[in-house]
Amino acid sequence: MSTKNKRNLSEKEIDRLVIAQADDDSAWSKPIRVQKTKPASISIPPELAARAAFLAQLHRTQSLDEWVTRVIEERIELEEAAFIGVKQDLTSKAG
Repeated sequence: MSTKNKRNLSEKEIDRLVIAQADDDSAWSKPIRVQKTKPASISIPPELAARAAFLAQLHRTQSLDEWVTRVIEERIELEEAAFIGVKQDLTSKAG
């Protein structure tokens, strides 16, 4: 589909177009190569690891890694929300 004919297509129209062009290499742009990010490892003191393992068991998670990942994700969401709040406060005070 050319960029000259810009309009919103329905999902069914997009499906039909993709199926029709599936075997036509000239209809597609060059493939994009995506590389997985390498997992990071962190080191924590043994006492903290033991406490985390205990809490992971209390929460009945499958593994300590799963529980720590969930805790970190939750904390990051809280920190990001706090950052956005502070940023909005500063913007409103400045404006």
